[in-house]
Amino acid sequence: MATRKITITMPEDLVESIKERVDARGVSSYIAAAAAHQDAMDRLRELAERLEGEHGAVTEDEQQAALDRIAAIDGWHDERHSHSGEAA
Repeated sequence: MATRKITITMPEDLVESIKERVDARGVSSYIAAAAAHQDAMDRLRELAERLEGEHGAVTEDEQQAALDRIAAIDGWHDERHSHSGEAA
């Protein structure tokens, strides 16, 4: 992937906090990953707004059903992971 050098301005304490976690060469990668995450969240929000405009708002029951499904998947994953640990 092509890259381009840019100049950004950030609060000094945030820069220092990042530098404590990564070496000097990793700062760009860290900030690029953060920007990519924000871009993905923005795109997801735009998609949600477009879908809501087309299909209406998600009801509380639909939201709860989705959360219940996520919890079930998490439980299934945890169960599989605990069994694979026993076999090792």
